[in-house]
Parts: sequence; C-alpha cells; structure tokens
Amino acid sequence: MRRLALLAALLLAPPATAQEEVVSGLSNDSVSITANFDGSDILIYGAVKREQPIPATGLDVIITVEGPSEPVTVRRKSREAGIWVNTASVEIDRAPSFYAVETTGPLDKILYQTEDLRHSISPRQMIRSVGAPNYISDSAAFTDALIRLREKDGLYAIHEGAVTLKAETLFSTQIDLPANLIEGAYRTRIFLMRDRSVIASDETVIDVRKVGLERWLYDLAREQATIYAILALVLASFAGWAASAVFRLIRS
Repeated sequence: MRRLALLAALLLAPPATAQEEVVSGLSNDSVSITANFDGSDILIYGAVKREQPIPATGLDVIITVEGPSEPVTVRRKSREAGIWVNTASVEIDRAPSFYAVETTGPLDKILYQTEDLRHSISPRQMIRSVGAPNYISDSAAFTDALIRLREKDGLYAIHEGAVTLKAETLFSTQIDLPANLIEGAYRTRIFLMRDRSVIASDETVIDVRKVGLERWLYDLAREQATIYAILALVLASFAGWAASAVFRLIRS
C-alpha cells in the first residue's frame, strides 16, 4: 500500500521546472520635474538568476511602467443639428496617467490572454471601468477611445521588440518618459515569460517629483489657493504693464 501511495504521489506531482528569478536595476530611480523639464530616459536592465541549465523553451521579457492611476470621464460626441455635442459619457474608475509596455517580441505571441487577465499587463487590462450606464451598450469603446487619446499624447505606448535579451540571461530597455508627467510613484514591473506564461516577476518604483520653483508653486496652489490667485493676478498685471512699456519704447 505504501508503494502504491508513493507511486500515486509521484504521478500526481507537478513536473519539476527550472527555478528562475529576476535581478533588475534602474539607471535612475527618481525623476525631478523642474520648470524646464522636457522628459527623461530611464534605462531598465537586469539578469535572470537560475541554478539549473537553461530550459529548451525560449525566454521572453515584458517590462511595464505605470504612472499613478486616476478616475477619468470619457465623453462621446455626436453631430446634432449640425453641431458636435456630448451625447454620452462613461466614468472610468481607474486609469494609469502613464503606461508603457516594452517586450522582446509581439505581445500576442508571447502572452496568453489568461496571463494578461491575471497580471494586468496590456493597457486595456490596466484600465478599470465598471458600472457604465445601462443605456451604454458599447462601454468597451470608451476604454478604447481613452487608450487612443493617450497614445496620441504619448502617455500610452506598446513597443514590441524594444527589450534586448542576450543569451537568455541579460536584458535591457530604455523607457522614454514624456514632459507631461504627473508626480507620484511610477511602478515598474518585469515579467519573465516561457510558453506565453509568467514564470517570474519583479517590481520596483521610479519616484517622480516636482522640485524648485515648480514644487513651491504646486504647494502654494494646493495649500494657499487665495495667495496663489492674488500672486497670479499681480504677475499678470506686471506682465501686461511691462509689455505695454516695451511697446511704447519701440514706437518712440
């Protein structure tokens, strides 16, 4: 009976797989937004740590960078009586302010849909939209519209083949962060893929913050709104007076 039980346990046990882990790093784990900030490039690199020979199945790498999430209202415009007006809207509960996906190959060739659902890797899976009005029959179209708009603004992107992988061990890619970032923690995730399934992952954070004059003005607007409004009026008045004085000097 013991032998039968042992044999059954061996037969039912999952097959042994090579244990692989991610060791990753960033060229810079913080970004400072100043008055002349025009974007930043972050190098993401790493290696695969393993104690067994490299498996026969090929390795792929997916890297994502996700900005702070926020609720968004997406509106649909239709032409009514010759005028474009808002005719429908959907409140999206959560959408990343920035989202980039970098891969070693075509996303649909290296990632199962079930894995995408489980780990929320593609931009569509990162957007959480529930509770659309009953009269909206195509709520998914609003999610697609949001993705298209943010792709146009350079805030969403999928770069297939942008991750360099050497000897199935060393990998790297460069993430271009645009100038129109909002501050906060930008979550960076790295997924190792075999047979279109995630076998290991790692996560780190890029801290994006306003500094200097940008920081002071931001805090003033949030904490002392009245003073900020008065200061803005004073500066606008001074700018108008200065422009008028320069114009008079030019004419004279």
